[in-house]
Amino acid sequence: MAPLIALLAGTVAARLAGLLGVDVLDDWHPALRVGLASMFVLTGLAHFASRRAELVAMVPPGLPRPDLLVTLTGVLEIVGATALLVPATAGWAGAGLALLMVAMFPANVSAARRRLTLAGRPVTPLGVRTALQAVFVAAALAVASGA
Repeated sequence: MAPLIALLAGTVAARLAGLLGVDVLDDWHPALRVGLASMFVLTGLAHFASRRAELVAMVPPGLPRPDLLVTLTGVLEIVGATALLVPATAGWAGAGLALLMVAMFPANVSAARRRLTLAGRPVTPLGVRTALQAVFVAAALAVASGA
């Protein structure tokens, strides 16, 4: 749920800053870019912090080098988050992050089916996770389309 909170709180905070006179945040689209970037910084840093071992365990069995895959996806999330904040690269970043989320979704399915835990609690149930993933991908695609 933390990624959803980061997306929503980051977007609302950026939009409020726009309403208070920060010209670059004077519309919902740039505010959404900030919210999405906030979410990806949060999730990207988790690939290198205390939840790393749990994220490595989420990689579906049979994929090579789960540790390297977690590192690579963490780097891509952080680079993508940075690129979201640059207007010239934001569209490409949104599209790339949408594709990354689709590519990583099987890890969430695998984790739910194997009843893994994150931070000592069961991973998000598959139905809820699928709905959240749809929201996250839609936000990334909205940024990609410039809407």
